[in-house]
Amino acid sequence: MLLARALELAERGARTAAPNPLVGCVIARHGTVVAEGFHVRPGERHAEAMALEVAAEGAREATAYVTLEPCAHHGRTPPCADALVAAGVGRVVVLAGDPAPHAAGAGLLRLADAGIPVDVADDDDPLAIAARRQNAGFRTWHLLGRPHVTYKAAQTLDGRTATRAGDSRWISGEASRARVHELRARAGAVLVGAGTALADDPELTARDCVPAAEHQPLRVVWDRGLRLAADARLVRTTDRGPVLVLCAPGADPARRAALEAAGVEVAEAADLAAGLAVLHAREVQSVLCEGGQALAGALLGAGLVDRMLVVTAPKLLGDPEAPGLVGATGTVVARMDEATGLAALACEQVGEDLWIDVWLREPR
Repeated sequence: MLLARALELAERGARTAAPNPLVGCVIARHGTVVAEGFHVRPGERHAEAMALEVAAEGAREATAYVTLEPCAHHGRTPPCADALVAAGVGRVVVLAGDPAPHAAGAGLLRLADAGIPVDVADDDDPLAIAARRQNAGFRTWHLLGRPHVTYKAAQTLDGRTATRAGDSRWISGEASRARVHELRARAGAVLVGAGTALADDPELTARDCVPAAEHQPLRVVWDRGLRLAADARLVRTTDRGPVLVLCAPGADPARRAALEAAGVEVAEAADLAAGLAVLHAREVQSVLCEGGQALAGALLGAGLVDRMLVVTAPKLLGDPEAPGLVGATGTVVARMDEATGLAALACEQVGEDLWIDVWLREPR
């Protein structure tokens, strides 16, 4: 399917396109592909422009299959809707509208005004759902005014995320850990709580990616009391990527000064929603949360988790005192029909582990 191919093409910009959306384009005549394109990074050609350049005169009366509504505004590159009109395409098929207020509907209107038939996929079309998920960060940033939050955790078969002593290396297998590095390479930020930062002393960079990651995520610690030590691995590796600590208003000025002197940025946030607002202001569109059960519970309790990736390894601890997946959410559920519902769920085996992919909120 040509639209499915366009989605595949869009994925090629997954590590580099942000804060722009992922977009893929296929130009075809009578079912035969004439040209393909995708958006690589801000300031470079959009997917439609790349495909049109390759197609040249072959674009005339052809059909353009695009994963996202073509833009109609002048930014760092010219409007794609105008380029499609100028190329003389005969039809445009779009999987998802643009959620940005300055762009929503404008591209479709420009094409229609030029007399070009436009087909937009139904909202419940599986490929349209995939297109919205592909740009979940971009869509959430524009429509909800915060980054899209994915909570990722590894657990044993009996639901434990570490031993009672706090040891969690390694629950998941090598293939799963490699996938996590790829997720980091695609994320705008990686978030942990102070407990995880102290217990695991993580680096949180994207390593061992093939090809090597061009982009390193912003590394964020939710640390109300500024407990992060000045010699922590996160602090010692600021040359490999920025680190931001979100603390409570009025946190210890001396500890703040020590972290800032070491190259760590510190910002105050009254609660998690305010913390996400800080990230939104920095144009962070997607957050991969790798924190422990306390942070997971707080985020879920505040309704701030959009997606969960739960990695279940074929191991047993058999210790009821070992920490579990999610801590207190602030709500006590007495009946099973009061439990949090899920929008969608999928499972995949990765190496020896089972990945459960849960969408609590579908991107609009």
